[in-house]
Amino acid sequence: MSAELAQQLLLKTLLPLSLLIAAGAIWPRWQSGISVVGLRGEINRLVLNFFAPMLFFAAGASATVDLAILQVPLILGAATLFGLALAALALFATPLGRGLSRPQRGAIMLASGFGNVLFFGYPFLTTVYGESGARYPFFADMLATTPLVWSLGVWIAFRCGKHAEHASFLSMWLKLPPVWGFAAGIAVNLSGAALDPLIEAARWAGSPTIPLMLFVLGLTIPWHDLRPQKAVFVALGIKLALMPLLALGIALAWPGKLTEPGEAGVLEAAMPTMVMVIALADRFGLDTRLAGLIMGWSTLVGLVTLPFWLVVVKGIAS
Repeated sequence: MSAELAQQLLLKTLLPLSLLIAAGAIWPRWQSGISVVGLRGEINRLVLNFFAPMLFFAAGASATVDLAILQVPLILGAATLFGLALAALALFATPLGRGLSRPQRGAIMLASGFGNVLFFGYPFLTTVYGESGARYPFFADMLATTPLVWSLGVWIAFRCGKHAEHASFLSMWLKLPPVWGFAAGIAVNLSGAALDPLIEAARWAGSPTIPLMLFVLGLTIPWHDLRPQKAVFVALGIKLALMPLLALGIALAWPGKLTEPGEAGVLEAAMPTMVMVIALADRFGLDTRLAGLIMGWSTLVGLVTLPFWLVVVKGIAS
C-alpha cells in the first residue's frame, strides 16, 4: 500500500468513521435525558424505510453489472458461512462455550459471522478503488449478507433467544424496503432507460444513510463496559482473522490472477461486526450487552486490521 493511499484511508475514511462513531458515543452524555434505545430505534426506522432504499436504488441503477462482480458476494457468502459454522463449533462442541447461556452463544455467533459490509465497506472501498469500488458493498450486501442475515441469522437468533416471536423468514426479507430499492435500481440499469437525474436525486436523498448508521453504532457500543473477555476474543479471532483468511484463500483459488473484485471480497469479509446484530439481539432476546461489547471491540480493532488486510491483498496483487 502506497503512502498516498494510506493517507487517503486515514483522512477520507478512518478519520470520518471514527468521528461519526465518537459523536454517537458522546451524544447521550451531552443531551442528558434522551432515551438511547428510542433514538436508536427511530434512526434505524428512518434509515431502513427511506434513506437506505434511495441509496440502494442509486447504487443498483448506476453499477456496472457483469459476471466478475459476482465474485464479491460469493467470496463473502462462503466466508460468512465459515465464520458462523466455526463459531457454532467452538461454542457447542468445545470447552469455549462452557458456562455460556444460549442467548449468549447466539449473540457471539451472529457477531462472529456478520460484518458491516455496507456502512464500513462503502467508504473504505470507495477510497481504495474509486468510483468502481462503490458498487461492491451493495452487491455484497444484497446478494450475500442480507439474505443470510434474514434467513440463517434470524434462525440462529430464533433458536438461541428467549422470545415469543413467530418469524416468517421469507416474508421478512421480502418486506425490506432496501431490497425493493436495489431490485428497482437493477431493473432500471438493465433496461437502459435514461434516468440519470432520478438516479442522482436518489443518491443525494440516500446520502445520510451511512453517517446515520455510524452514529447509531456509536450510540450502541457500551463504552462504559468495554472489558475484554473470552467471548470477545473468540468472536474477534473468527471475524477479523479467520474469515478474511478463508476469503483470501478462495480469491487466490479463483481462476486467473487476483482481481479487484477478489480483493474487495476479501476486504468485505474483514469488516467488523455489523450493527444489525444488535437489532436481532433486541428482537429475539439474545444477550444484547454481550453483542454490543463484541461489536465495540470489533469496530476498534477493525480500524487496525482492515488496513492490514488491504496491505496483504495489494501485496499479493502486485
